[in-house]
Amino acid sequence: MKNFLHNGRQALLVTIVLLLICGLLFPLLLTGLSKVFFPSQAAGSLVTVDGQVVGAKNVGQEFTEDYYLWGRPSAYHYNTYVEQEDGTQTYNDGSEFAGLSSGSNNYAPSNPALTERVEADLETFLEKNPEVKEEDIPTDLLTASGSGLDPHISPDSAEIQIPRIVEASGLSEEEVREIIDRNTEGKTLGVFGEDKVNVLLVNIEIAQAMGLIPASSEE
Repeated sequence: MKNFLHNGRQALLVTIVLLLICGLLFPLLLTGLSKVFFPSQAAGSLVTVDGQVVGAKNVGQEFTEDYYLWGRPSAYHYNTYVEQEDGTQTYNDGSEFAGLSSGSNNYAPSNPALTERVEADLETFLEKNPEVKEEDIPTDLLTASGSGLDPHISPDSAEIQIPRIVEASGLSEEEVREIIDRNTEGKTLGVFGEDKVNVLLVNIEIAQAMGLIPASSEE
């Protein structure tokens, strides 16, 4: 009995000490260091325009206007919804808002729902970009990411949308290309990952160039 109580106290003490170290002190230390060395990332890489937060650099948003750059498909429409007059909430396409979520439908290649979704997105894209051939559309414009919140597309996916953006925005092709180039990130350390374009940052600059929002922005 004595050994049982001794071992029990020892186990309880070890549990408490590890809980304090791993569950409190270590997270506080990492949080403090991140705020010192990476203040923007620690705060969520928030993007503000005219003093108002409009998004986060690493979380995508849904854009459907012709003058904006379009991102990848999302099962949850990047959690972008509209408040209707009757109080209901719907996605931009009119379907019912499912609540804040992330993830994908995880359809198998043989699932007819996947074929239906891709064909619908393909039809919409070709309708809005009539000069584009079906075989030239980059894969990432028709495939969703695992999170459904991917903020990036490939440079090829941005390039193929330039004619539509130029026509709808009234901006010159040179202006649009410069905006995309400014918001294109190279491979990490020049080796890891792929070149990518941040859709939100591009669209903020497009909106600013069109005079839709104030010209000052901050990350």
